[in-house]
Amino acid sequence: MLDNAAALDQFLQSIERRAYRIAYIATSNTEEALDLVQDAMFKLVQKYSHKPETEWPALFYTILNSRIYDWYRKSSVRNRWLGWLPGQRQADDDNTQPADPISQCEDTRAAGPEQVIEQTATMQTIESALQTLPLRQQQAFLLRMWEEFSVEETAGIMGCSQGSVKTHCFRAIARLRELLEDKEL
Repeated sequence: MLDNAAALDQFLQSIERRAYRIAYIATSNTEEALDLVQDAMFKLVQKYSHKPETEWPALFYTILNSRIYDWYRKSSVRNRWLGWLPGQRQADDDNTQPADPISQCEDTRAAGPEQVIEQTATMQTIESALQTLPLRQQQAFLLRMWEEFSVEETAGIMGCSQGSVKTHCFRAIARLRELLEDKEL
């Protein structure tokens, strides 16, 4: 049991940055993204820690994906009812790329200052382009390309057909190419 806890802890540490990025791209809000990742991690530990290690990535991203959709539904309802009140939308309008608390952690594999600046600028450009995609395209692209899940695994995580995953990925890639074509990356 102790080995399982250590393995689970190591797994969660290995995915925390990527999971945060996925949640941040979906929500554009640092606190919400951190809450979504934390909630997904708690749920994985609570419900699935007894499962084999090989199943944890798909289970975790299924939970995270579900939490992101739940967040979108709640936000939609909240904005529908509160959006017309004065001052309620101001916080959403002040969205000035908050600091990423996870990226503030020291990375022992860090490159030189020039590379870090270049990588940061590139990442911000890509994240901005990803944020313009519809949610399903975002999720399909991130799970397939960044997390390297198969089409079958991605379909299971997203709860859709393999054909839908392929379509979402194709459209996401086409749109990203269009958006990033003139950018120098």
